[in-house]
Amino acid sequence: MNTNATATLPERSVVELFLYLQVLDIMSTLIGFSLGSTEASPFIRMLIRWGPINGLIISKIFAAGLAIVCVYLKRRVLLRWINYWYAALVVWNLYTILRVLNS
Repeated sequence: MNTNATATLPERSVVELFLYLQVLDIMSTLIGFSLGSTEASPFIRMLIRWGPINGLIISKIFAAGLAIVCVYLKRRVLLRWINYWYAALVVWNLYTILRVLNS
């Protein structure tokens, strides 16, 4: 049995989850913007001065860089916590979308 293949499987799934959460964050943020919601994060608000798409792309490049550093330094636990953060952001985005739709 190849132990290297099984050792990298959990790391790969954490990275895959990170990528899925990034896509969900982009989609839910853009839907929120199209419905008139505003960005809550001061950092992202600063970035979207260059346009919503450009700001999101820059923020995702930053997030991907952080994930690459975590993988390179073998900080899987930190990447897992980052995933929790992005999962909470996606839930928040969905909440704000539903709040706008119900008002």
